[in-house]
Amino acid sequence: MSGASARTVAFDVLRAVDESDAYANLLLPARLERARLSSADAGLATELTYGTLRRRGYYDRVIELAARRPVSRIDEPVLDALRLGCHQLLTLRTPSHAAVNESVELVRSAASRSAVGFANGVLRTIARARPEVWRQRVADAARDDDDLLASLHSHPTWIVRALRHALAAEHREDELEALLEADNAAPRVNLAALPGVAVRPEDSEPDRYSPIGFVWPGGDPAAIVEATGGAIRVQDEGSQLAAQILVAARPPAAGERWLDLCAGPGGKAAVLASAAAAFDVRLVANEIVPARLELVRRAVAPVGTVVELTERDGTVIGAEEAAGYDRVLLDAPCTGLGALRRRPEARWRKAPGDVPELTRLQASLIDSAVAALRPGGILCYVTCSPHLAETRVQVSDALRRHPLQLRELPTQDVVQSFAEHPLDLAGDPAQVQLWPHRHGTDAMFVALFEKM
Repeated sequence: MSGASARTVAFDVLRAVDESDAYANLLLPARLERARLSSADAGLATELTYGTLRRRGYYDRVIELAARRPVSRIDEPVLDALRLGCHQLLTLRTPSHAAVNESVELVRSAASRSAVGFANGVLRTIARARPEVWRQRVADAARDDDDLLASLHSHPTWIVRALRHALAAEHREDELEALLEADNAAPRVNLAALPGVAVRPEDSEPDRYSPIGFVWPGGDPAAIVEATGGAIRVQDEGSQLAAQILVAARPPAAGERWLDLCAGPGGKAAVLASAAAAFDVRLVANEIVPARLELVRRAVAPVGTVVELTERDGTVIGAEEAAGYDRVLLDAPCTGLGALRRRPEARWRKAPGDVPELTRLQASLIDSAVAALRPGGILCYVTCSPHLAETRVQVSDALRRHPLQLRELPTQDVVQSFAEHPLDLAGDPAQVQLWPHRHGTDAMFVALFEKM
């Protein structure tokens, strides 16, 4: 099929992301399968979709300058078509006639006749100047240093500030631009081979740190996932490490009982389940959302019967099963700022006002996890976010609430004990903060505690 079909698929996904809060990583594969695009056009549709979502903030600044009006005054279908055109003109450097004409056709199919002329004029204005010129124009229009970074690296300003503060806590603030650039780079497809039920393919590239992970050499990994019944699964290396940290915190003993308190969508539960099978441990995987619990069910299926699935409110499990578990993994709901390279639309959906509600939930889940632990039990607190309110502050608050029950464990030593290569870690030895730019993983935060 033609490149125009690839653009149509990308446009349809962008519209669904805006209109119905769809997730591109879930919707795009289905749309590609339905469209039956060639490999080349599927690759183009993928790049157009994710590239446009990642650079949306920057493209909006360019569009505002070219259109001489705020993007809030442009109809959403027209704006999405303009963003696609920008990505082709300014990043892919597609010939201007193709980028402009195809984007205008998308507007023609979705908006009024007057919008067609408007879109044509805006895109031709953009096409008349080199990408470097537009970058300078956007930079010149920035209000301050944070706004400059936000505009050029396509992040909301509040996220730029949150990332700056998180790096400053490690005395690594000079890495901020590298982090923002990493958020805008397409991550390689990473997989995990669950120990005991799968082995890493011989021709694959092993992960640098995770003993069970590897990088997919190219193409769609669905075939190997299906062929192994999910025993080999797509999973970020940081997610793998977080689950392995809980296992490695202390040698497991037969008969232990483990709890994955917020298990959906099941990646970490699958890693824990494979360890549970190896050490004769029972694992309870809990998830309050039914659709996500079904994902957990599929994720742990290759391991067998060592897992019990429950659909409960994690904040009350501690009261219902006090001192019932030897280890608890709390992969807490969070802003997801650590996975912006894989879920680029998330940066445009979150707001500073989301943080207080999430941190209150995280605190309630921590309290429940502490109650659920037996004396001597281990809590592994995880967030896919480096935001200090969800990481360091949450840890210090938990220690203040439970001064006689919790003590920190040397989490950095634990991960270094099993990692394939030493990790460049900074900050508190009791906490591990992974980074896309430094480790090639999502920005996963992990902290271990022992209940006294």
